[in-house]
Amino acid sequence: MSLDGAYDDQNIFARIVRGEAPAVKIYEDHAVLAFMDVFPQSRGHCLVVSKTSRARNLLDVEPEVLCKLMTDVQRVARAVVAALNPDGVVITQFNGSPAGQTVFHLHVHIIPRWIDQPLKGHGQGGIADVDALKVLAEQIAAKIS
Repeated sequence: MSLDGAYDDQNIFARIVRGEAPAVKIYEDHAVLAFMDVFPQSRGHCLVVSKTSRARNLLDVEPEVLCKLMTDVQRVARAVVAALNPDGVVITQFNGSPAGQTVFHLHVHIIPRWIDQPLKGHGQGGIADVDALKVLAEQIAAKIS
């Protein structure tokens, strides 16, 4: 998909936000939901999405929604670092298919990195074990301030 287009309210993240599809949740408030990526690039890979915007990407989002989203991205990223002690953390967001975007609902990836562990390709890591994701989500959630 290009950068322009209509928002599809049946995308997987919209369905997760509405409770119509499962997710291993880490953090949630009235405006934002953080949950584990089921196709993780590394252990602890999670996503933060807006619950209030119909933005497809960063270029579409309302500034006030973006401010809240990024504040919570920082909050969750700090919790990931505190819980998992990675050597680094990648925070990324894709805009359009050519950039790697596969779900057209604004979302931000938080990907912990360790120097001795290679990064799996975006969407190519295979589906994760849900029970293992639940353990990681609990560890991360416990560190959210």
